[in-house]
Amino acid sequence: MTGTDYLTISGISKQYPTGGGVTGVDLTLPRGEMLVLLGPSGCGKTTLLRVLAGLLEPDAGRVLLDGRDLTAVPTHRRNISMVFQTWALFPTMSVRDNVGFGLRMRRVPRVERQQRVDEALALVGLADFAGRKPKQLSGGQQQRVALARAIVTRPTVMLLDEPLSSLDHRIRVQLRGQLKRLQRELGLTGVYVTHDHTEALALGDRIAVMDSGRVVETGTPIDVFSRPRHRYTAEFLGLANVIPVVPDGRHLRTGFGDVIETDARSDTDAPVVAVAVRPDAIRMVEADPGAGAGADVHRGVVSAVEYQPGGVLHDVRLPDGTTVQVVVAPGEGVSVGTPVDLAFEWKKAVPLID
Repeated sequence: MTGTDYLTISGISKQYPTGGGVTGVDLTLPRGEMLVLLGPSGCGKTTLLRVLAGLLEPDAGRVLLDGRDLTAVPTHRRNISMVFQTWALFPTMSVRDNVGFGLRMRRVPRVERQQRVDEALALVGLADFAGRKPKQLSGGQQQRVALARAIVTRPTVMLLDEPLSSLDHRIRVQLRGQLKRLQRELGLTGVYVTHDHTEALALGDRIAVMDSGRVVETGTPIDVFSRPRHRYTAEFLGLANVIPVVPDGRHLRTGFGDVIETDARSDTDAPVVAVAVRPDAIRMVEADPGAGAGADVHRGVVSAVEYQPGGVLHDVRLPDGTTVQVVVAPGEGVSVGTPVDLAFEWKKAVPLID
C-alpha cells in the first residue's frame, strides 16, 4: 500500500453457487476521491460494493481502510454509509427523523444530533422540508434525503449503488452535480456503481471498467474515455469506432486496406487487435458519382442518421461490410442512402488490446 492509498481492495473474489460474482479484484483509492465501478448489468459491480459494505463475506481477499483490515469487521462497525437505488426511507418518519435515524442508533446526544441533521439538510437544500413525510416529496427530493442520511454520520467511505437511475434525465443531471459538489466540499471518499458512462465521466476521479466479474482496466476519466487500452472498454463505452487491424511490419492494416503509418503499438507486449477512431476523426463528403473515390478515400453509403446537440451522427456502410459512425457539423448532414466518401485521420487512432 502506497502512502496515498486509503481504500485498498486486494484480491477480492466472491462466487455464487448459481454463477456470477467477482474474481481477483485489485483496486486502490486515495482519501477524498470517488471511484466509479462502470459496467453492464451482471458484471459484478454490486457484488463488490456489498463486500465493501460487509453485507457479503468474500471467498478470498482483503478490504483495507487506512491500513486497517475490515474484511472480518461487521457492517455496523465499519462506519460506511450506503445509498441504494431504492431510497429505503421510513414512510411514517419525517425527513428530519429519517436523516437522524443513524445518529440515534449510535446514541449521539439529542442536541448534537439536531445540529448535524440541520447541517446535512442544508447541504442538500432541504432545510425547509424537515417536517414533511417522504410521500410529500418528489423523487429527486427523496433521493436527497437519502444522501443527507448517508453523509450525516460522517462516514469513512460512502457507497452508492446506482442511486440516480430511477430518476428522469433532468433531475438526474441536477443531482449528480450536487453529489459531486458535496463530495468535493466534504472530502468524501466514495465508491459509485453505474452502467451509465455519462455518470461515470461526471462523477469519477477514477473509473474501473468491469466485465464478467473482473476489472478490465482502470484510470482517470480522460484515460478511460479518450485513451482506452482494451477493446472491450472502447466497445462498451461506444464513443469511438472500433476497427479491427492486423500487424503489417511496424504498422497496422485495416480490413479495408488502409495502413496506419504510425508505430501504433500498445504500451505492453500484448498485440494490438483493433484501433479506436472517434467519429469526428473521419472526414465525410458527399460522393461525386462521376469520379472515383481516390487514394486513401473509401466510398460508402449512409445507412442511418441521428441528429444530436453537437452535430449530425451518420452510420456509413463500406463495401466490405464495415459500418463506421461519422459526425459532421449541424447543417452538413446528408440523408439515408446517400453515397459518401470517407477519409480516416489515422494519426488520431488509439491502439487497443484484448
